[in-house]
Amino acid sequence: MQRKVRNGAGAFAMNGMFMTGVLRVKFVYFLGASLLVASPALAQGKKPPLQDAPVLCYEGGTDCDGDQAERLDPDNANSITVTGLWTRIADGGQSVSVISAADLAQVQGADLSRALERLPGVNFARNGGLGSASSLFVRGASSEQLLVMIDGVRMQDTASPSGGFDLGTLMAGGLGRVELLRGSNSMTWGSDAIGGVLAASTDTRSGLRAGLEYGAHDTVDANLGWGLSRSGHELGLTAGYTRTDGISAYAGGTEADPFRQWHLGGRGSLELGGSLKLVAAGRYADSKVDFDGYPAPAYSFADTPEYQITRQGSGRVGLEYQGSGLELSGGVALSDTRRAYYDPTYGSAPNFETAGRSVHADLKGRADLTDGVTLDFGSDADWSRFSTTFDPRQTTRTVGGHALLGYHGERLNLTAGARIDDHDRFGSHWTFGANGSFDLTGNLRLRASFGQGFKAPTLYQLYGYGGNATLKPEQSDAYDLGLEYAPGDGSARLGLTLFRRDSSNLIDYVWPSGYTNISRTRAQGVELEGRFKVTNRLSVRGAYTWLEATNRLTGKDLARRPRNALSLSYDWRTPLSDLALGADFRLAGDRFDDAGNFTPLDGYALVTLRASMPLGEHLELYGRVENVTDESYETSAGYGSYGRTAYAGIRVKW
Repeated sequence: MQRKVRNGAGAFAMNGMFMTGVLRVKFVYFLGASLLVASPALAQGKKPPLQDAPVLCYEGGTDCDGDQAERLDPDNANSITVTGLWTRIADGGQSVSVISAADLAQVQGADLSRALERLPGVNFARNGGLGSASSLFVRGASSEQLLVMIDGVRMQDTASPSGGFDLGTLMAGGLGRVELLRGSNSMTWGSDAIGGVLAASTDTRSGLRAGLEYGAHDTVDANLGWGLSRSGHELGLTAGYTRTDGISAYAGGTEADPFRQWHLGGRGSLELGGSLKLVAAGRYADSKVDFDGYPAPAYSFADTPEYQITRQGSGRVGLEYQGSGLELSGGVALSDTRRAYYDPTYGSAPNFETAGRSVHADLKGRADLTDGVTLDFGSDADWSRFSTTFDPRQTTRTVGGHALLGYHGERLNLTAGARIDDHDRFGSHWTFGANGSFDLTGNLRLRASFGQGFKAPTLYQLYGYGGNATLKPEQSDAYDLGLEYAPGDGSARLGLTLFRRDSSNLIDYVWPSGYTNISRTRAQGVELEGRFKVTNRLSVRGAYTWLEATNRLTGKDLARRPRNALSLSYDWRTPLSDLALGADFRLAGDRFDDAGNFTPLDGYALVTLRASMPLGEHLELYGRVENVTDESYETSAGYGSYGRTAYAGIRVKW
């Protein structure tokens, strides 16, 4: 038996003494370039309460809580992504978007990317159908430069080449809200937050909720959730199962590549007395996805029987204190990701396995120094390890601390601070940041921010295949300036933001030498976003991003970042039994699939039509048609995407 795999340097025969080496190259490739498609080559007085933000929702539907809900006014929401404690978004100068459980229900389905793509400054790339390796680019930053947290747990996979989180393994079912901070924020979060912070949390709304959806390619998405909220305690439990026959991951293939996942999650709190609260959260997900060959044009690309199993476990336990003039939150979290790659051609045993684990301890606090002046502070420590079939276990330790001094007046808000991180291999590193906002009028707000980013090389980049122990940390300086208009009646919101991020010492794999610091990049652009309540029954929202993301050494565009991206959504609650009709439009411009800009990817336009109808107080029917025009497109060269598909479902709530 002989099987040949091509690469840029030549051909390797997969037999005899070469079998181990080729398998290593092959699965390392999938773990990096295919699993983390973000870098196919170089790509690089106003004191908020310590509680969850109000639910954002549209009128009508089983997920709207009536008069208690915030509508079309996300600036009144709190966010955890800014300082690590709940902070009112309008009191800061950073760009933060919130997706509520009602927003997720409105978009429908298990695919979280469809909700995230409605936000400004974001773009997705995926290696095939639902569940395939997925990356989220935020303002041109690569996916591994985005810190992803679920219920306060950092979800980075320390055994993947760039330490990123595969968003293809995160389904929308069971989530209560998703926040996205756009821009470098290592001052608060340390390493991995060069591009921004994405924080998802388990749904803890009171009552029992269940949903079942069926559609194209024999796709099933089932979810069950239960929540209890009483004085002194809160608990939310969720479970979900998603499966699909899928499409061919290879765009020219005929063999469908299926996906399935089941996941369990929970989050709760218990008041212990004396202003002290015990908090805990946990999640487990088991996923299996088939994939095809290698991405073109550098490798052969064809239908293959290969598949990957990913098991993710995470949890956190901590304490929160809220007293007079002082808030504290601390805890210990664990994140564990294990992947196994199988090729039935060579037997039933895994061909390649990885194991990554991170233990993270943190303490964050806020003190009222004087009327309107606050001090946010914190410290954290991270112990990480990784190993693979071919790489022995390696460990690393990082300890950090930060402080932010803030002034909060009637019209002016200012915050500035610094952070120091001590890495056991790279020594100490400082990062700085500042942001502020000023109410020009009652409805018009000016905001600005500056933040530095810092990302230490991953254990895999140091000691894995092609590792380089002399690598330097990646660094960035990010700026943005925004103007927002939001009348007090919540009828509209308009935002304009200018942004720029300069990055240096970016790490990439260069054949055959391995990982090295090779480049400086710049990403700059404009974001426009708006929400309008045209009538009591009709609402419109939209986001447009112009992005220029380039390698400053070569002048080439960074891979898979379109210059132009537009999303529009229309929602109308008809007089006919509150039947809700909606439409989503997504346009992405031309871009390149590779760092050398040799492989262009054409732009595309997608249309989705949605409908839902409540049947009484507890039941709702819904359905949608995605890619109505049956557009043929690719977000990653050589990988397939869905044509026209239809889905229908039912939701029940008590």
